[in-house]
Amino acid sequence: MRHFRVFAAFILSFILASMNVHAYFNSTYLDTTVFFTNSTTVHVVESVQLFVSNSSISQYDQDRQAFNLSVGDWQKAVGSSLLVEHIIDPKGSITNFTFLPGPIVPASNGNGYASLTFSYDAANVTTVKIIAPRKFEYAFNASAFNFQHTASGQSLLPSTRLTFMIPSGAQVVSVYPLPDYPQPNSVGQYNGTTFAWFSGEPLQKFSFVYVTTETPQQEVVQYFSSIYDNYRTLVYITVLLVLAAIVLYIYTRVFR
Repeated sequence: MRHFRVFAAFILSFILASMNVHAYFNSTYLDTTVFFTNSTTVHVVESVQLFVSNSSISQYDQDRQAFNLSVGDWQKAVGSSLLVEHIIDPKGSITNFTFLPGPIVPASNGNGYASLTFSYDAANVTTVKIIAPRKFEYAFNASAFNFQHTASGQSLLPSTRLTFMIPSGAQVVSVYPLPDYPQPNSVGQYNGTTFAWFSGEPLQKFSFVYVTTETPQQEVVQYFSSIYDNYRTLVYITVLLVLAAIVLYIYTRVFR
């Protein structure tokens, strides 16, 4: 009987160990989307697709409810090197960072998938110069990339997609390597605002340049906005002095 109990305990331990082998997380896909604006700052949204085994679903849900977990904590929890900012400010830090671990989407055999989404703003990602009246040329700064390093430089992993979204009305004038989407038209130009690279694309000689044209109304708004930014303090002081003068006038008229 004693030998039988020892044997049964051994079998139970083996079964539990076998179950734990299947308890794991696996990041299967990375999607990085860069939204360009009419400035040198971009907005970035990144999403990591995470496979969650059936034995790990409860652990994931528990971590998801712990709102005080940082991105670093999530990196350790799911063992993913993809939970980092892949577009960085070459001269400083990112701003307006948000992180959202999504709910489990059931899959086969009791397993599931979840999306870990984070967004942020990165400055100094493009440089801009005026090439004609109301016409601006924006060039992407490739030093902002923070993707996988290889012997020949950075590159996209096979399970990675990089998407650029340029402002409506902008025109791409130079791009290398050619995007996987969309295809150029019959004269070799690109239409639309969405450009995507995937399938292990190398990034060591990456370049992307587009041109925007302001309307006369936008030019006027931009002019007065720049004046306001340059003289903001003076405007505040002037407004306060005018208000003070009004209060003083009312006081002297009522109480004299």
